[in-house]
Amino acid sequence: MALIGSVLLFVFFTVNVAIGAFGGNAPLGDVGEMLVLLAASTVFVAAILKKEADRNSETDS
Repeated sequence: MALIGSVLLFVFFTVNVAIGAFGGNAPLGDVGEMLVLLAASTVFVAAILKKEADRNSETDS
């Protein structure tokens, strides 16, 4: 579930940057883009750490 959230946040970030790059009025400014990218990265890292913990708990049992 967290990986899906990370992908959605990253897609939103990418679309926002693409809109701004093609001369449109991007919905988010620089700080907003940074916060969305930070959130995407944080959720991704949390998802990977959870999957690793689940894998390690399966091998320990």
